[in-house]
Amino acid sequence: MKPQKLAWQSKLVLLLVLPAAATDAMLKTERWTLQQPGVAVWALGLSILLGLVTWYLRAATPVAAATGAIITASLMYSTVYFPYEPWHTALIPVLAVSLLAFAATRIGRDTKERMGAAELREGRSAAQVAANLGVAALVSSEFAQSWCADNGWVAHASLAAPPLLVAGLAALAEAAADTVSSEIGQVWGGRPRMVTTLRTVDPGVDGAVSAAGTLAGALAATIVASVGTMALSGGRTMFAVSWAGAVFGLFFDSLLGATLELRGWLNNDAVNFLSTAAAAGFAMGVIGWIG
Repeated sequence: MKPQKLAWQSKLVLLLVLPAAATDAMLKTERWTLQQPGVAVWALGLSILLGLVTWYLRAATPVAAATGAIITASLMYSTVYFPYEPWHTALIPVLAVSLLAFAATRIGRDTKERMGAAELREGRSAAQVAANLGVAALVSSEFAQSWCADNGWVAHASLAAPPLLVAGLAALAEAAADTVSSEIGQVWGGRPRMVTTLRTVDPGVDGAVSAAGTLAGALAATIVASVGTMALSGGRTMFAVSWAGAVFGLFFDSLLGATLELRGWLNNDAVNFLSTAAAAGFAMGVIGWIG
């Protein structure tokens, strides 16, 4: 099945994420402007700045950069603590994801262009941004946190953060792990193996994994989980749960790639969105088990 026939999946991912994140950001901007204007100024200012820098570096199209700015603002609002400091919000793990993705996509770019697997010169699309960051914004929103509290979910003592924020961090860590694993694996991974059959295939085949790519992905997950835990003032359990969720999502991504994506039933944006959702779901399951 040709990729353009699955373009509706990318549009669906964007439709699921962008209106919800934009509504969340607008409502919270209005609230914080009335209550604590400094929160709104920092959240909007830094989110817009990140979007502009991303666009300037051609890491994303203008629409994608704007989408990323909206999602970042929503995440920053969802992680406000007092005394307020903007670097003690989700801005830090989002920035880590962005920097890791930017660096990984540019490593060995000539090699990836010869393979036909390089990212487009104009950068990522809005759907790609939504697929990677959207789940974190959705599960971290005020609506999701309210549902969490109403249904008896409370923060575990060693997490020091609401459970859904831990799930959101797991989703962000998985997004970084997936990008880094794929980009590094194509350059330094040699002949990868299919995750389902362990047969060697050419680099870039959906569902193929390599030792180098997997280790790079796990390292990226470690970085995002670490800085996110520090930014959100979490504990060791928060780090461990978000990291484990990210690694689970990374292998789930490969499984989807080797099955549904390879058969032409899912496109890459859908796979990325579902994989970050799997990472968040795994983290929530672990929190429920240890709680």
